Amino acid sequence: MNEYIEHTLLKQDATREEVKKLLDEAVKYEFLGVCVNPCNVNFARQYLNETEGEKVKVVTVIGFPLGQSTTETKILETIDAVKNGADEIDTVINAGRLKDGDYDYITDEIRSIKAACQGRVLKVILETDLLTKDEIKKACELCIKGGADFVKTSTGFVKNGVGAKVEDVKLMYETVKTSGLGVKASGGIRDRETAQKMIEAGATRLGTSSGVKIISE
Repeated sequence: MNEYIEHTLLKQDATREEVKKLLDEAVKYEFLGVCVNPCNVNFARQYLNETEGEKVKVVTVIGFPLGQSTTETKILETIDAVKNGADEIDTVINAGRLKDGDYDYITDEIRSIKAACQGRVLKVILETDLLTKDEIKKACELCIKGGADFVKTSTGFVKNGVGAKVEDVKLMYETVKTSGLGVKASGGIRDRETAQKMIEAGATRLGTSSGVKIISE
């Protein structure tokens, strides 16, 4: 299970000590990666390199959590994150443009951000709580067209949102499986049973702040 987990700390008042704790846990439990806000990327990479955590991937978020930044801003954020040592980028789709049917905008944005990743993995957060099933499927198709590496369910920041749902993960997996894209389930995964259901539905990554609890169970 640990090889699926991106140990996550994205709250807006996260302190340096909390980030250190997250990183220490990631090394101890051999998690695949950590997911931190952009301001913590450089610190996370250096700290992991100094504490035998070189193998732990540093993942960060772009256009987070709303996805409503301009494409140019998302590109600049991506370039900065790469410069600071990010191994992977999770960007938030512009859900408003998706609902407008402006599919070229979505595709072009994904393609531009992927180019700015300079070969690094790009995951696109769909924010499934805000989308219909048809919109989820369409978003996945646009991610394929735009050259993303993963589709991801949620930011975890939608008010009254559920986050990752088994049926949404299954739909995402069925849509992208022949293209080679992975599926990251994130949002509301707080126990081993839920984590296992997400994996069985097709998730190849799990974004969770409850990694230690899941492994301990």
